[in-house]
Amino acid sequence: IARFVYVSSSEVYGTAERAPMDETHPTNPTTVYGASKLAGEHCALAFRRCYDVPAVVVRPFNAYGPRCHHEGDSGEVIPRFLLNALAGRAPVIFGDGAQTRDFTHVSDTARGILAAGEAPLFDGPVNLGSGREIAVADLASLIARVAGRPELRARHDAPRPGDVRRLYADARLARRLLGFVPRVALEEGIAALRDWYRSTGHSPAALLAEVVAGWREVGAGRAAEWRLPSTAAIVQARRRAGARLLRELFQAVAGPVATAATPGAFLVDRRLLAV
Repeated sequence: IARFVYVSSSEVYGTAERAPMDETHPTNPTTVYGASKLAGEHCALAFRRCYDVPAVVVRPFNAYGPRCHHEGDSGEVIPRFLLNALAGRAPVIFGDGAQTRDFTHVSDTARGILAAGEAPLFDGPVNLGSGREIAVADLASLIARVAGRPELRARHDAPRPGDVRRLYADARLARRLLGFVPRVALEEGIAALRDWYRSTGHSPAALLAEVVAGWREVGAGRAAEWRLPSTAAIVQARRRAGARLLRELFQAVAGPVATAATPGAFLVDRRLLAV
């Protein structure tokens, strides 16, 4: 193996204790997803120490772009907001909308992953982020404007358990080690995603049918419980989405377009990296 690139996540940090967040920021994941990514980092680096596997770790911050994940019970915020706006529906914000994220276009994230595979071997994790944060409420307004529906006003639902309040990348180490400089501004990337959705031939309403309501609050106050959606609902939605994604993935392989094919996989210049 010439190089093993483990694609982790900014979720390993949990909520920012200081910002922007560099690689020395404490890791305190608040979700099972984040905890599993952190465990994977330790496994990859343990293989490097024990068996001299040339493993490196990158931590992308909130990638988005073509084929980003809207379906199921845990879809990403940008595609869900955008599809709702294109369908003329108000986006749904979980919580007060003051939580922030650092969004990075998939083409930039993919270039960073490739650079990590080609750069001289380095120690420790490296952030791949835009170095810009935006509140979720402001993101909803931006997406409504880009979709041509500026009159849409977000509605609010109960906060999700474990939701991170602030993510804001310090990507100076990636610039120094990998030459990583994001190229796609957020509004430009959202507009490109809007155009991509329009080019697929799928109606926003049909794609939104693949969404399953996630955690739901039952009860009130401190007695409230959080319950997952039914397994049957998740399986049905993911089957529909999976068939569509497979068709689109095979079509994409024929072209040099950078795209988020599945979580953890990126197609760049006809090369597929999967972790």
